Amino acid sequence: QVQLVESGGGSAQTGGSLRLSCAASERAFTTDSMGWFRQAPGKEREFVGCINWSDDNTGYTDSVKGRFTVARDDARNTVYLQMNSLKPEDTAVYYCATGAIYCGSYFSRRTDKYTYWGQGTQVTVSS
Repeated sequence: QVQLVESGGGSAQTGGSLRLSCAASERAFTTDSMGWFRQAPGKEREFVGCINWSDDNTGYTDSVKGRFTVARDDARNTVYLQMNSLKPEDTAVYYCATGAIYCGSYFSRRTDKYTYWGQGTQVTVSS
């Protein structure tokens, strides 16, 4: 059972920055990626970005391109979500997840393709 532990959420003002971390207890799959998702009140969980463990390929939803960056630290089995130029519409609970999928494929944007999920961390952006 892979455990994902998130940290780094909190509050920021519009234009500010936050960095989320997701530490994995182990790698569960030979070919896997780490995805970031978010869920705002009353809305469905949506894809934010992802990164592969095997190469440097990343993917982002259009609304965060140029503002958010996903990176990883192999030695720590940790993936980061650097969020810059934050907007009030970025307010949500953010989740990391891992699954046997390739970041960059269509399936990497689907919540049902990820097997293990973190507990979620709240990000609140005020105007």
